[in-house]
Amino acid sequence: MSQPMQPVKTVMTPFNIISGIIILIGVVLTILRFSKGIGAVTNLDDSNPWGIWIGFDLLCGVALAAGGYVTCATCYIFGLKHFKVAVRPAILTAFLGYALVVVALSYDVGRPWRLPYPIFFSQGTSSILFEVALCVMLYLSVLFFEFIPAAFEWLGWKHAHNIIGKFSLVLVIFGIILSTLHQSSLGALFLIAPSKLHPLWHSGYLAVYFFISSIFAGMSMVIFEHMVVDRFLHDKIDEEHDIQSNNVALGFGKAAAFLMAGYLMIQVIGIAIDNDWKYLGTRWGLWYLFEMIGFVGLPAVVYGIGVRENNIRLIQWTSFWVVIGVVLNRLNISIVAFNWQLPMELRYFPSWMEIMTTVFIITVGIVLFKFIATRMPILHEHPDYPDDH
Repeated sequence: MSQPMQPVKTVMTPFNIISGIIILIGVVLTILRFSKGIGAVTNLDDSNPWGIWIGFDLLCGVALAAGGYVTCATCYIFGLKHFKVAVRPAILTAFLGYALVVVALSYDVGRPWRLPYPIFFSQGTSSILFEVALCVMLYLSVLFFEFIPAAFEWLGWKHAHNIIGKFSLVLVIFGIILSTLHQSSLGALFLIAPSKLHPLWHSGYLAVYFFISSIFAGMSMVIFEHMVVDRFLHDKIDEEHDIQSNNVALGFGKAAAFLMAGYLMIQVIGIAIDNDWKYLGTRWGLWYLFEMIGFVGLPAVVYGIGVRENNIRLIQWTSFWVVIGVVLNRLNISIVAFNWQLPMELRYFPSWMEIMTTVFIITVGIVLFKFIATRMPILHEHPDYPDDH
């Protein structure tokens, strides 16, 4: 008796079609950028040398990839073992995020082969950019070694897996230290432009602002990531990951609410120290209050309500709210409130090709995450390595 035919899984899904179109456009723009120069695809000029590829791809990318070090610190340093189910997805997101940050930086610099130059040949070791470059390079290497055990499990390389496992705690500690340094240094980078950045966003506490906001950004990204994964890759999640992820959302939601309240307080302290109260009544002040109240104060309250009511769905949607707020903050500092004194006709606005290149890079990251998560033990436990999950 003949066996019934199994349905053929088509590759022509809406996700694959849309992703393929975006990637095809991105490849064309990449060829155009590296063959015709940066002026052919961007609206950058001498007054606005940094655009969306730095403001969004670098600053936002690094902030939202902070879930890696935050989750590792929570699980391995503070000993909250029920957060362990979130470690591998957070590490994968951070690894892909930092790798794509380097890719985006290549588009801005224009000479990818020169990216190692500041590390190995530059004499400007007192520069903040040198510290950022060094930490990002080292942390990307750490993330690779933190991610690779999942690949070894998938390949069945037990010996290599056991070797890398002996250094896991050292890698975690080293990664946390590096993240602390460069998350804050990205904020300190803008201290050198007090005349260009609006006083409400420029502060001597910028390094502290960036570091604290990266923590609740990372927590929110972990919560939001699980919401998306649960919607589109639910069949890859095992029962323990599904149950414990709700506990992760509650824990991170509570911690993020407190951190965001503290962040709001030090913002007020910064304004008081710099005596910038006079700017709050201006149009720039209203935009600043919109950011602080609408994307820090209110979501902190909603996080608290979600935790009190044990409402996982509310916490998850609030995490998306916070992610948008962190993106808004980084764009305000790097683009919107930068060169604020210039007339509008001289202000920077990204070209459609810049925006499309950013969409291309994000799409590549999503495709890679899906490819890895559907094949490797990221969202489920590998039966031969139960202690590693």
